[in-house]
Amino acid sequence: MTQYTSTVQAGSELFSRVERIVSRTPVADIHTHLYDPGFRSLLKWGIDELLVYHYLVSESFRAGPWDYDRFWASSTSQQAEWIWNRLFVAQSPLSEAARGVITTLNALGLDPRAGDLAALRQWFSLRSSEKHVEQVLEVAGVESICMTNSPFDPEETVYWRETPRRDPRFVGALRIDPLLLHWKEARTTLKEQGYDPGDSLNDTAITAIRRFLEDWTRRIESRYCMVSTPPDFAFPADTDSAWILEKAVLPHCREHGQAFAMMMGVRRGVNPQLRMAGDGVGQADLTALAALCRGFPENRFLVTCLSRECQQELVILARKFPNLHPFGCWWFNNTPQLIEETTTLRLDLLGTSFTFQHSDSRVLDQLIYKWKHSRAVLTQCLTRAYTQLGGAGWVPTDIELERDVRRLLGGSFDEFLLGDRAGRFESEVSRAS
Repeated sequence: MTQYTSTVQAGSELFSRVERIVSRTPVADIHTHLYDPGFRSLLKWGIDELLVYHYLVSESFRAGPWDYDRFWASSTSQQAEWIWNRLFVAQSPLSEAARGVITTLNALGLDPRAGDLAALRQWFSLRSSEKHVEQVLEVAGVESICMTNSPFDPEETVYWRETPRRDPRFVGALRIDPLLLHWKEARTTLKEQGYDPGDSLNDTAITAIRRFLEDWTRRIESRYCMVSTPPDFAFPADTDSAWILEKAVLPHCREHGQAFAMMMGVRRGVNPQLRMAGDGVGQADLTALAALCRGFPENRFLVTCLSRECQQELVILARKFPNLHPFGCWWFNNTPQLIEETTTLRLDLLGTSFTFQHSDSRVLDQLIYKWKHSRAVLTQCLTRAYTQLGGAGWVPTDIELERDVRRLLGGSFDEFLLGDRAGRFESEVSRAS
């Protein structure tokens, strides 16, 4: 009994140390759908945008009679009111996405229990986007944000061609889903932008695609290149997707120091009447990922999987391939239970050589709840891991805790992007000698 009590007390002290360090360590959010204020209307924020988030749209249709056509014909404010009444008035906001709205409003000093949607709108209406960005990043403890930037989005490309005034905390990431998954449509876009690939996939097409990727990588100052893949994505394969990836995208990434990020296992349009909210999940075939890591050791692959069933296989592959870096708990995995399960697995098998989480935020204010909720889970996972380590005879110092937490909240990602493993190895061996 004495030994058990001592362990609990030590664990309680350790929890406080870990919680303090996790809560104050700034985050590098490596994948979002946010834009800096220079992109004006593309940056979404405020109570209405929080409520019409696609997680809540799909949930709200479970809470009463549904009429898809009427919902989509309504204004954003009308949609927000519809969701507010169904998920926050008619029932308690127990889901992760609904609870997140409550967490966010309270963190901003607003009272969601007042039930006054008009008052909440009034508060947000009195703020500028620049002022709101400052407050949200401070409250969320976020120091940098990777955007999702698509050269295939005509609304976004307008802003890039205007050379918007940039906030350096918002960094670019090049999204190329159409190029790899819908070549016929992408070919038209390339031609319209002055990169004529011709009618066949040949050397002319490779040259055009490489110029397109190079110009957009430089224009947006991309940190990495990315794609979301369906469950049946295959490599190697006799497909346009596999050909373009091998002949154009991966050589581009090697030449320009771009990691290739794959978000694997999304089924698009499971219920098309829900639009963006209608996508689903499938189990990705990770033999394709293994083939890429094995066949292209000079490329670096950032990977997250949408299905729970893929998480162990992804971690095992990361143990085998140093050019593979798992990151985040994506979309349907972004619940406390699955974040804890996945993070514990990764800590047990990878140490701190992965990126704990990304917010995937589409609305600026979501940074607050997604990181507050995720930090709470990380504190639990690390406390358990360090308690076990202490039982083995290694009690971590605060300096070691701070180092480890920094790695999990973005430092390991930065190290992976640098890719200089050989140089670091030689340096470490030299110091040890």
